[in-house]
Amino acid sequence: MTPDEQIAKMTKAINQAIKVLGDPFGSTPGDTTRSIQALKESLLKDVQPPAAPKIPLPASEPAAS
Repeated sequence: MTPDEQIAKMTKAINQAIKVLGDPFGSTPGDTTRSIQALKESLLKDVQPPAAPKIPLPASEPAAS
C-alpha cells in the first residue's frame, strides 16, 4: 500500500468514526464496532519490513594443530 493510499484509508476511517461516535442515538452498537475496527485496520501497515541484507561470511581458516 502506498503512503497516499494509507492516508486515504485513515482519513475515511476517521471521518466515519467521527460520524458514528458523534451521533450515539443515530448509530447502532454494530456501527460503532465497525467504525473502531476500520480505524484499527487503517493503522496497520500492509508493507512488509525489508529483509535483512545478506552479508557473506568470511571463509574459515584451517584450524592450527
